[in-house]
Amino acid sequence: MRRSGMSLKHHAQLPLWVAAIAWISSAAPGSLQAKTLPPKSRIVVVISLDGFPAYALEDPRLPIPTLRKLAREGAAATSMQPVNPTVTWPNHTAIVTGVDASEHQVLFNGLLTRPIGGSKPSIEPWRDKDLLVHSPTIYDVAHDAGLTTAQVDWVAIYGAKTITWQFPEIPNPDGAIERELIAAGTVTADQLRTFEDSSQVWQDQIWTAAAVDILENHHPNLLLFHLLTLDDTNHEYGPMSPASFTAMAYLDDKVKQILDTLERTGLLKNATVIVVSDHGFRAIKYKIHANVLLREKGLVKDGPGAPTGDAWVVPDGGIAMVYTTNADRKAVVLPELRLIFTGREGVDRVYGVEDFPSLGLPIPSVSDQAPDLVITAQSDYSFSGDPGEEFVTPVAPGGTHGFLNTDPKMQAIFIAWGDGIPKGVRLGSISNLDVAPTIAALLGLKMRQARGHAIGLILDAPDRAH
Repeated sequence: MRRSGMSLKHHAQLPLWVAAIAWISSAAPGSLQAKTLPPKSRIVVVISLDGFPAYALEDPRLPIPTLRKLAREGAAATSMQPVNPTVTWPNHTAIVTGVDASEHQVLFNGLLTRPIGGSKPSIEPWRDKDLLVHSPTIYDVAHDAGLTTAQVDWVAIYGAKTITWQFPEIPNPDGAIERELIAAGTVTADQLRTFEDSSQVWQDQIWTAAAVDILENHHPNLLLFHLLTLDDTNHEYGPMSPASFTAMAYLDDKVKQILDTLERTGLLKNATVIVVSDHGFRAIKYKIHANVLLREKGLVKDGPGAPTGDAWVVPDGGIAMVYTTNADRKAVVLPELRLIFTGREGVDRVYGVEDFPSLGLPIPSVSDQAPDLVITAQSDYSFSGDPGEEFVTPVAPGGTHGFLNTDPKMQAIFIAWGDGIPKGVRLGSISNLDVAPTIAALLGLKMRQARGHAIGLILDAPDRAH
């Protein structure tokens, strides 16, 4: 999506992780220590390939020579576990904060707004980062330490005060980097004004040009760079379809452009490149129109103007959040909602607030974004916000994400390469909560509130972190 069982908590992976580190350390003593450099000499480039599933890397037919080179010459994980919900904004936020949604509180591709009077909640993407993200980010920490930061098409970052240079998802023709691209003849002001109406492939091309411009002209210590072509393609045609293969090959070339830029500018010797994705993908056959049932049971009513209800279901792919709208009726409505959805076609399970901590989700007493119930879909089904007259409808071949983060199909990728990264390290399954602490360690910083840990020993000397 463009705007775009129980969860394993991070500590549940520690025995496997500790064993992996012990093996690596014994195989190559001391080889994982990054060489000492002043933090301001370092560059970390994080490239997010939205919707790139870990299982795709197992297919030898996939034409991704650049990513395979980085994995071969650097450190690569078998898979990287996302957080719930396994959608774009919550996981990009986890990647830069080192905490799950129970703490950063981003549950959708935007801010959930709940109107008064029982109207349907809406998702507003273009809200300030300070309203969305409730935990410190790696770019906040880097900026506060005097390092320079940059972002291209990162999410949940609108209006961030700790970004030095940016080319946002919706560019502004008057922005500094936008003016540089206009002056270079890469894009016109009119094209930027109608940017959202363009193809995703062209947008990724312009975003890559912006990332190249920032590296060439501004040399940031940290660059966060996000590409969307694959996510769009997998939604439309399904994961591992011919179109999906083409999209992955295209993204591989975008990664090569970044590497070529680092080499051409002489930045490569002090640069670390980290390639990640936010979630995997599943093919789907059916859509669940959950609010249809609420209408049938009289919990949603049509009338003059917009419909109103005692509850609404907000879909998020393989998961859906259920919100009650009337505090006086909540105690009555919640049990009814559980009964309405339990055992229905395509519904895997209904979770109550008591389950949220194990899922890594916030509870209503902590966050106004938190739902009252969570519904998960079975593997061939996806929750939909499209208007529908039937509860379940078949769909053309396509794909989605949002399923629980224990689902093997939802696992993401992690590859690290360059300065400070040992060669040929094979990691097992890691958590995306480990990415921010790892970036911090490479920059000589610490993410003190992160729940994850720097991956292995790919970090600077401890006495340099502050």
